Amino acid sequence: MSQPATSNTTSASASPYGTLPPTSTPAQRKPISLPRLAEMHQRGEKITMLTAYDATFAAVADAAGVECLLVGDSLGMVCQGLHNTVGVSLETMRYHTESVVRGLQRTQATAWVIADLPFGSYHEGREQALRSAAVLMQAGAHMVKLEGGGWTSEIVQFLVDRGIPVCAHLGLTPQTVHALGGYRVQGKSDAAASTLRQHAHALQDAGATMVVLEMVPAPLAAELTKALTHCATIGIGAGKDTAGQVLVLHDMLGINLGKMPRFVRNFMDSASSVRGAMEAYVHAVKEGSFPDNSQHAW
Repeated sequence: MSQPATSNTTSASASPYGTLPPTSTPAQRKPISLPRLAEMHQRGEKITMLTAYDATFAAVADAAGVECLLVGDSLGMVCQGLHNTVGVSLETMRYHTESVVRGLQRTQATAWVIADLPFGSYHEGREQALRSAAVLMQAGAHMVKLEGGGWTSEIVQFLVDRGIPVCAHLGLTPQTVHALGGYRVQGKSDAAASTLRQHAHALQDAGATMVVLEMVPAPLAAELTKALTHCATIGIGAGKDTAGQVLVLHDMLGINLGKMPRFVRNFMDSASSVRGAMEAYVHAVKEGSFPDNSQHAW
């Protein structure tokens, strides 16, 4: 009896879980580096950043033109179902950083990867911070991010002196949400604004080349953006005049588990795909239509 013919239509390299997104051409997208980010900052081109926690969404964001991917400890809430970021471990951050980097390596691998140092991984001092940063850098991160000002400046300089790029984080710092009394706007009073200014300048002097400003009044964020000539401000709930913007991926896709923060826009509302929503976000940040200070800032 003759055997049924076998189909030759399936490629040997096909994946049972589908294919990752097509890449943009090299002419449209060169690998992002620290000097390239500095050039963007100096010429006033807005820097785009989204969080990423896994291979597939990282690859989609890279193909959509997002310059920076933040492997944020916000994964504790959006991936693990925690109430805050305090319970996220360094091992969890290592795992998700490796996952994101593998996704980028499957496509064009041009995005700049920033990984959060989680709560308790740098608070003992410089040596602990170096050990923790080494774990994330060896997992594929290009830069690490830590929260807070004042005492962190010494840690930032220690890491930068050893060749580890650092992104700082001021304003609402989720790892200290209990001390702050909840998710509240920071820097509203004259005294609080003065302290924030001092911390921002100290972090720049220590060598931080980026600083996330979270839930900071828009006028103060704009002032800091002009004053920090060597440290690019990345806003989240800090108005339109920062050097760049970041959002939590799940928020901007409208699929978070809680109340949508005021500073978020759901880019899936007018998009037909996840990649389309990401491309719309990049376009809106670049042209300055997002955020809108009347809707997304204080």
